[in-house]
Amino acid sequence: MSNLTFGIIKPDAVAKGHTGKIIDRILSNGFKIRGMKLIHQTKKNAEGFYAVHAERPFFGELTEFMSSGPCVVLALEKEGAVKAWRDLMGATNPAEAAEGTLRKDFAGSIGENAVHGSDSDENAAIEIAYFFSKLELV
Repeated sequence: MSNLTFGIIKPDAVAKGHTGKIIDRILSNGFKIRGMKLIHQTKKNAEGFYAVHAERPFFGELTEFMSSGPCVVLALEKEGAVKAWRDLMGATNPAEAAEGTLRKDFAGSIGENAVHGSDSDENAAIEIAYFFSKLELV
């Protein structure tokens, strides 16, 4: 089990001014931020990142949304990081997310759900490497 995971504060949350509140929640939940940057993905960047979903019906909408405005990419460290981050994010559908989760508090819909998180240690390593060089991880 790795102690690193990858997260994104998505364009909807950044546009609504929730970045600072989300970062505060990340830190207050015991995560250390090992890498962080504000980026604005191109459609091509988003398509590369979400290539695993290329055959899914929501792929076009997802990559359009993820390239629609700035987002914050994060490399996060904590014991059992993947599960801990997924627990803090909450269910994909904010209406089903538990009280106190990021999606319950900051997401507007299933599609615009404020945050992304890796679903496994393997994907966390791949996703971190997609956005961060070794030099950018502290």
